[in-house]
Amino acid sequence: MQYKWTVLTVTTIGVLMAGIDARIVIIGLPQVISALKADAEQGIWINQAYMLGAISVFLLIGRLTDLFGRKRFYVSGFAIFTVGSALTSLAMDPYQVVFFRIIQGIGAGVIITNSIAIITDATPKNQLSFSLSVNNLGFRAGAMAGLTLSGIILSFIGDWRALFYVNVPIGIIGTIWAHKAIKEPPNHNHVTRGCMDWIGFVTFTTFITSLLLVMTFAAYGIGSQILTLSFSVLTIASFIVFLAHENRCPKPLVDFSLFRIREFSGGIFALLLNGIAWGAVLLLLSFYFQLVLGYSPFEAGVRIIPFDIAFLIAGPLSGWLCDKFSHHPFTISGIILSSISLYLFSTLNAGSSYFTVAVYMVLFGVAMGLFSSPNMSSVMSAVPPDRRGIGSAVRSTFLNVGMAFSLNLAILIISFTVPYAVVSQIASGSATSLAADKVLFMQGLQSAYLWLAALNALAIIPSVLRGRGSKAKTVLLTAEVETGQ
Repeated sequence: MQYKWTVLTVTTIGVLMAGIDARIVIIGLPQVISALKADAEQGIWINQAYMLGAISVFLLIGRLTDLFGRKRFYVSGFAIFTVGSALTSLAMDPYQVVFFRIIQGIGAGVIITNSIAIITDATPKNQLSFSLSVNNLGFRAGAMAGLTLSGIILSFIGDWRALFYVNVPIGIIGTIWAHKAIKEPPNHNHVTRGCMDWIGFVTFTTFITSLLLVMTFAAYGIGSQILTLSFSVLTIASFIVFLAHENRCPKPLVDFSLFRIREFSGGIFALLLNGIAWGAVLLLLSFYFQLVLGYSPFEAGVRIIPFDIAFLIAGPLSGWLCDKFSHHPFTISGIILSSISLYLFSTLNAGSSYFTVAVYMVLFGVAMGLFSSPNMSSVMSAVPPDRRGIGSAVRSTFLNVGMAFSLNLAILIISFTVPYAVVSQIASGSATSLAADKVLFMQGLQSAYLWLAALNALAIIPSVLRGRGSKAKTVLLTAEVETGQ
């Protein structure tokens, strides 16, 4: 097998696992809460801890891989993810689950950041869009399949711990395979000396953690207004300190010069807005099927499959076409179509036919496939080879911050309509029916979809402003950087 296909296979399996575990606990949360006798706040953080662990290391790992090579970190990430999964399956109380989920998320963050850079190093430029589309498909398909898979595991095995220990054998095989299969690029065969921006890492991690805490307190009504205000101040302060330090640091955690590349910055900001819009969609659909229509977790997961299939088909196809043409028509049409789809979701009610819902899901799946793969290729092709690690890290950070923000934002919007007590039960996964609050909850879902559609439509602006980014121009610019011209 050619090396480029070996790399694509091993990295796609890694991001597939990372994507599955980003969502697998959502449907299984009631069982986890019940078994561990956790409260609503602990239940929320059992879900959020994974994302926090991943986001906190993206930029750090991106910088380290540019300095010291990618292989050793990718293999280590696979091993950390596997150990975190095993420990989570053995946890005895909610605090242990949260802590071990953070470890699992750290491993996932290392895998996700490295995968894109490794593929970009190993793949010819005229085939890059297709390879990245397959890898991107792995993560997003995993995130989508996590809901379905958790329903299947819980229906047939019945033990929430199975959600995590199923990762262990795959993780062991993946770690060994990555160690044997991945090669270090020639420019990383010798360690490059360089300093590490630990202050930047600490301030950025503080910013992300406090931001998630603010959104959690605001959305679920947990904690006092003083706590919410305190973490809001900490969020703003840590972000300002981070930016100020990065601008002065000779070897910053984030290379802000990358944002001067219009194709990179346009793609990154479009990705952030799209991540905020799409991150909560599957969760909202799961709520709709289970809490409004009364389906079981397994039945709800099966009914989301049309979206999965549409995305699985559209993603690689758009990546293949992007290699032949410009990314521009695909990213723009994908954003427009996904905005329309989100608006259509806002028109659903308890009496809508499943055929109607399925058509909207297929439309949204096609739209996401059209946008995500060409956008990733556009962003990564614009990054110079010696900065692909941090370029990939910035991209992963923006996407996952958007997705984490999306979940909290959706619950916050719903809370404007539904009483806080009910929202807290829904957010923790402990609500199995809504009774008299069903009509209010449906109104909350509709409002959430409208807000997400509006945010997603804003992504049209950076997508247009970054330019057409033709393949030939991208290859030429990259070649000039590589040869020092």
